[in-house]
Amino acid sequence: MILILLGKSGSGKGTQVDLLKDKLGLDFLGTGALLRERKKVGDFSANKIASVIDNGGIVPPPVVFKLWMNKFDEFKNKGDSFKGVILDGSPRKILEAQLMDDALGWFEWDKRVKILLIDISDEEAINRIAKRKICPKCGHIAIISDSIDLDVCSECGEKLIIRPEDTIEGTQKRLEWFREEVGETVNYYESMGRLIKINGEQSIENVFNDIMKEIEKDDNN
Repeated sequence: MILILLGKSGSGKGTQVDLLKDKLGLDFLGTGALLRERKKVGDFSANKIASVIDNGGIVPPPVVFKLWMNKFDEFKNKGDSFKGVILDGSPRKILEAQLMDDALGWFEWDKRVKILLIDISDEEAINRIAKRKICPKCGHIAIISDSIDLDVCSECGEKLIIRPEDTIEGTQKRLEWFREEVGETVNYYESMGRLIKINGEQSIENVFNDIMKEIEKDDNN
């Protein structure tokens, strides 16, 4: 099973990824995590990736594709213990979507692919991001409210922070980028009838239940 999760900042993709991993026993592939790991190698590409990311740029599809292929090889070599993988936030560009299709076909994983868009409005995204803090150590996201303001990560005890980019202005820039870049990929999948939209403006439980209903359709047919 291959699950591709797309969605704006604040859509709750990370939360749903954690729930799906626990429920289905799937592996996880996050392009951001792959790039951060690749930065540590110390060669030309590592330094170039670091420079691009640290300056707010986008690493080009061929570089990302190479990282995917290396990771897919690791999964394939797990044999029967490999149940599938969740991809968080990728592919972003249409070229990446086409390369992803080729890669999934190469590894013979193209028969059961679900492409899910957790759909929320821009207003909802801004509202959610304005109410969150993030753990700089483990990446856990905590939601604050008018009555509760959390300071310490419930997962690892690290002090939570509000990232500089998690301002209204920063969020609006990311939403604009999503429309311009990922929006084309969303339209690409939708035009082929492959996109499954999930209402992300529900409770976490209801979003998860809707995703599971879509996944289980294949099993019930």
